[in-house]
Amino acid sequence: MSPAEPRDETPIAEPDAVHIGHVKDYAAGVPAVAVALARGLEQMGPLRTARTLTKLNQRDGFDCPGCAWPETPGHRKHAEFCENGAKAVAEEATKRRVTPEFFATHSVADLRERSGYWLSQQGRLTHPVHLAAGDTHYRPVSWDEANRIIADEFAAMSSPDEAVFYTSGRTSNEAAFVYQLFARSVGTNNLPDCSNMCHESSGAALGASIGIGKGSVTVPDIEAADLILIAGQNPGTNHPRMLSTLEKAKHNGARIIAINPLPEAGLMRFKDPQKVSGVVGHGVKLADDYLQIRLGGDMALFRGVARLLLDAERAAPGTVLDQEFLDRHCAGVDDYLRLLEDVDFADILEATGLSRAAIVDLAEAVASSERIVLCWAMGLTQHHHAVATIGEGTNVLLMRGMIGKPGAGLCPVRGHSNVQGDRTMGIFEKMPESFLAAQDAEFGIVSPRAHGYDTVAAIGAMARGDVRLFVAMGGNFVSAAPDTEYTRAALEQCSLTVQISTKLNESHLATGSAALILPTLGRTDKDVVNGVPQQVSVEDSMSVVHLSRGSLPPTSPELHSEVAIVCDLATAVLGSDHAVPWQTFRGDYDVIREHISRVIPGFENFNTRVRLSDGFVLPHPPRDRREFDTATSRANFAVNPLEWVRVPEGRLILQTLRSHDQYNTTIYGHDDRYRGIKGNRRVIMVNPDDIDSWGLKAGDRVDIVSEFAAPDGVQERRVSGFEVIAYATPRGNAAAYYPETNPLVPLGAVAKESNTPVSKAVVVRLEPSRTA
Repeated sequence: MSPAEPRDETPIAEPDAVHIGHVKDYAAGVPAVAVALARGLEQMGPLRTARTLTKLNQRDGFDCPGCAWPETPGHRKHAEFCENGAKAVAEEATKRRVTPEFFATHSVADLRERSGYWLSQQGRLTHPVHLAAGDTHYRPVSWDEANRIIADEFAAMSSPDEAVFYTSGRTSNEAAFVYQLFARSVGTNNLPDCSNMCHESSGAALGASIGIGKGSVTVPDIEAADLILIAGQNPGTNHPRMLSTLEKAKHNGARIIAINPLPEAGLMRFKDPQKVSGVVGHGVKLADDYLQIRLGGDMALFRGVARLLLDAERAAPGTVLDQEFLDRHCAGVDDYLRLLEDVDFADILEATGLSRAAIVDLAEAVASSERIVLCWAMGLTQHHHAVATIGEGTNVLLMRGMIGKPGAGLCPVRGHSNVQGDRTMGIFEKMPESFLAAQDAEFGIVSPRAHGYDTVAAIGAMARGDVRLFVAMGGNFVSAAPDTEYTRAALEQCSLTVQISTKLNESHLATGSAALILPTLGRTDKDVVNGVPQQVSVEDSMSVVHLSRGSLPPTSPELHSEVAIVCDLATAVLGSDHAVPWQTFRGDYDVIREHISRVIPGFENFNTRVRLSDGFVLPHPPRDRREFDTATSRANFAVNPLEWVRVPEGRLILQTLRSHDQYNTTIYGHDDRYRGIKGNRRVIMVNPDDIDSWGLKAGDRVDIVSEFAAPDGVQERRVSGFEVIAYATPRGNAAAYYPETNPLVPLGAVAKESNTPVSKAVVVRLEPSRTA
């Protein structure tokens, strides 16, 4: 559809009354296929649906932009995608369009009154647009003029550190590399990214323990494991293709133990719609045991297990701990074992809410298994003591020698499809000297060495007026970040905000004095430069690098690729005679990969290896050779005082989470099919006994008020008009959806060491709603 054609005026359904249905005890199955097809037909029509879904996750098609879960090497099905992957593709490949005429009709003030769901449902952006200082509407602007506006902003800066470059994890390796190269050529390390808000705690913990902030397992390892622990993760909604891997592991004899505060369908049973048993049968039971732990109690659980392992080793020396591995490859063992002497099981039981029998059973499973994999996600990473928690889980595996062993290891399950690749490419505010020195030598530039801003620090700097220019390549910064109103106000302190986007979102309306929206190609779009098709690459959650190719004609001839946008901007700011060959990069992504191969270890012969059918696996010394790039040259035991989340009297601990009908901040609809909640997302899930103790009843409308300790007392934040839902949460714990509850997390409420917002540990009270 060209911009001149009439817009799709299909009504956008807004939330209505909450409807409570049946909580599912299985994931996928025929309903998942039906929902995926319906969403595709609604957004794309029948031809585009067939054209996209048949290319999704195929070797001659494009990689799913939905999550970073890997493929099984050497094998892909004809329809290797999940419900949420299909939704993500339908959102991007929609036939709906946001044209200049749309912006002429809708003022910024008008759009600020709309929901994020409504904004996203308007369709793909077609033209670059500019909001000049004092204007009420975005207006079309040429690419050359947009680049001039940004270049003028750079020229007005007193320091390069007045610029911030944010990145979403859906950005390709090639775009991420040139983006960070531009930032460092300008002279700043201000490169916050979405990882700062999710898995930064994993990187910090693993870097300290094993010397690399990446997981140590492959898909075949998980399929070969005999014990899989899944803690703080909901694969049925967040990483549905993982269910097929878990099904294979079960077929091979694995025992799966789920550790999660909420009962989640995807951890219970999987009905593979590509198998007869998944269509007409009961599917496959996944979790053999379900430990419904209290929020923030995981560190205590791992420590309790570690103490029981030590006791078992003492009762039968040489049968539990892998003493050879500990002696040859580990440091800090004695300090950690001394720490275990002080374990008080009364604390363990209080922190976890579990029975001693359940913890003993878990410890016995760990002690008797030969191949153990520990998987986790945001349920572990978004706590004050998140880094220590992940370190404690790592300790348990180190005690059993489960690093660098087939079928065993650590598995942080990443979200965005290339969040891990972005970090590998240099999207990090404190990249090591080895990376910076190699890049400087390759290009003849001088990268800054002073550390830059992460996400939380960037928001603080904007609020202080220390940032003139904010550039976001992808994502929805204002909705993803904590302390929503503070973040919005911080962005408004900038002189210019620039959003490189495929679709409209709330961040386009949290503008500086002036703003630009630059429309870019999506992963489903063909990227052709001078008649030559280009390909990008991504790195999945297990360090496999492979190509991604779009198959659809671009939405508009005005769309530029992320690579082209960055390279044109770099030329405008740094000049055509800059040491980096920006325009050569723009025209040939192979040239970018050639330079990457000389800067980043593991990418040697990049262009050849990435074209192999399964791509290639990056080196991982702990996994490959039991070598650890730490200060001790060994795997380090984490030795930390025990912490857990205590529930203050008369309060609840809230976790924010996503529904089954969303991906990060993108809302696909108002239903959460697996949890049986439909029609509206403004709900809070509370244990029935807690509802009674608060003098409430299911269906009451409340305000949620968060409380955080501050130097001058207690900080409070409020969100209004939430309906109370009786749900099987642990006593003292509650749950609600983000981004609606992101305003409850103050900017300073972060994890130690990683600076990640503590979105799984929000102390709240409930009050009668102030809204009608």
